[in-house]
Amino acid sequence: MQEARVIPLQRTERRRQLPPLSRADRPPVEPTPLRPTPAPAEPSTLRRAVADALAFARRRFTGDYTVDQFGFDQDLTETLLLPPLRAIYRNWFRVEVSGVENLPVDGGALIVSNHSGTLPIDAMMTAVAVHDNHPRRRYLRMLGADLVFQVPLLGALARKSGQTLACNPDAERLLRSGELVGVWPEGFKGVGKPFADRYKLQRFGRGGFVSAALRTGVPIIPCSIVGAEEIYPKIGDLKAVARLLGLPYFPITPTFPLLGPLGVIPLPSKWHIRFGEPIATDRFGPAAEEDPMLVFNLTDQVRETIQQTLYRMLNQRGNPFLG
Repeated sequence: MQEARVIPLQRTERRRQLPPLSRADRPPVEPTPLRPTPAPAEPSTLRRAVADALAFARRRFTGDYTVDQFGFDQDLTETLLLPPLRAIYRNWFRVEVSGVENLPVDGGALIVSNHSGTLPIDAMMTAVAVHDNHPRRRYLRMLGADLVFQVPLLGALARKSGQTLACNPDAERLLRSGELVGVWPEGFKGVGKPFADRYKLQRFGRGGFVSAALRTGVPIIPCSIVGAEEIYPKIGDLKAVARLLGLPYFPITPTFPLLGPLGVIPLPSKWHIRFGEPIATDRFGPAAEEDPMLVFNLTDQVRETIQQTLYRMLNQRGNPFLG
């Protein structure tokens, strides 16, 4: 009889029991963050624009706005004039500003700047720079040439935006009332100069702006603008057409009149506006404005300060359209 074969049982390996972790050894459990309560949805940009437009129309209809003795309409300037200029300032010319600390927090001051660009867009960009960068959002009351106020629509808008005629009586009244006043002493000689003479300051006239500052005792703040010379490079002048239209010049640029209305679009150069250190005028004695030598020296000092600042800024600038 065959003996039965016995198959030994296989040993099963016992699982090793680990000792329980103490409280100190347990990994920290991060608390479940609380979800913040969602804020109420903001009204859309379109709805805000419509609401602002309706509020503006209501104020105009009811007469709930003020206009000063020079015709400055702050409500219209804030609502209609500044927004499109601000878009050009930020997105087209990408203006950089320095020296804002040299602008007085309050009280009058005379800002004197170089002028260029074939069209006086630099004055409007300076006004935006002062308003948007000043801690108190002050307005620049610009002194304009006679021609500006002779054009029907343009003259009315200039008055509404706070501009006035470039004459000493108006300038002094504004300065005495504590306003920031802007003046471009080169006039049409500066704004209409050929591209070959870019960033070379023209004559500053007879120093009428210095006399106004001396008479009112306000500081003079030199302002230097780089970038405006490249927006409309003036390479020629149709003098016969200018005489026919009663203009100081009729420019020829690389795009105008060759491209027609498209040639009026300015080239997107990169701008830098710098406000220099104030030049005090209240340290001179009474009737200082009657001293022609003092007026001449201060005029020359302001002009030379702006010119040297322009040279330094140009040396630091790279591509005119890239900054």
